[in-house]
Amino acid sequence: MSDAIPAPGRGQRLPRSERRAQLLEAALGAFVENGYHSAAMDDIAARAGVSKPVLYQHFPGKLELYLALIDRHTSELEELVRDALALSDNKARINTMVNAYFDFVGQEGAAFRLIFESDLANEPEVRKRLDQIDLTCAQAMADIIRSETSMDQEEAVLVGVQLVGLAQTSARYWLTHEATISKGTAVRITGALIRRGIGAFPAVDRPSDRASDRASAPKGDRPDSAPRESVATPAG
Repeated sequence: MSDAIPAPGRGQRLPRSERRAQLLEAALGAFVENGYHSAAMDDIAARAGVSKPVLYQHFPGKLELYLALIDRHTSELEELVRDALALSDNKARINTMVNAYFDFVGQEGAAFRLIFESDLANEPEVRKRLDQIDLTCAQAMADIIRSETSMDQEEAVLVGVQLVGLAQTSARYWLTHEATISKGTAVRITGALIRRGIGAFPAVDRPSDRASDRASAPKGDRPDSAPRESVATPAG
């Protein structure tokens, strides 16, 4: 997660990446405190301790600052999703993904609201980025769904979109009701609901699984080892 970067004094030179991070922190503070539309580039520059020309060297305007904030925070969420997918057990994957989403919402609450609940959501460039992170999370969920059910890719992505929406809505509700429900309880309930939702679909049935089952079964229990009925030869 992002850490606030203290603003150096005016005139102090920073590497471009550090200056950019510093300007984004200043913009985030201004947007959260004043709202996107009321925040001014003058205020953002003052918060960062730089002149307006320096700010404009990095970002031509407020929208570019806002888009850069979206990119930064959605990249953090994508990294959390990738970490969850690295696990081998699907139950652990789901629980870790849900927990990661609640962590993201909880630790970045102000930024989360600013980015994901803003009236800028229908701005084309903003919408494209938000749709992409939703699709990334849905595809990650689809990988789990396909390994557990007989759905094809498109069906699994559709269900993944629905389950990601469930997790998002649950996390948003929890964010405003932390005093009445713990994060652990919210994560456990949400994860269980997602697993039950996936479990409602027919389980996957792969030939390789059936072969493995036959190989591990006692010989007398194997389908291909059952005694054959003798077929009487008709009398001539």
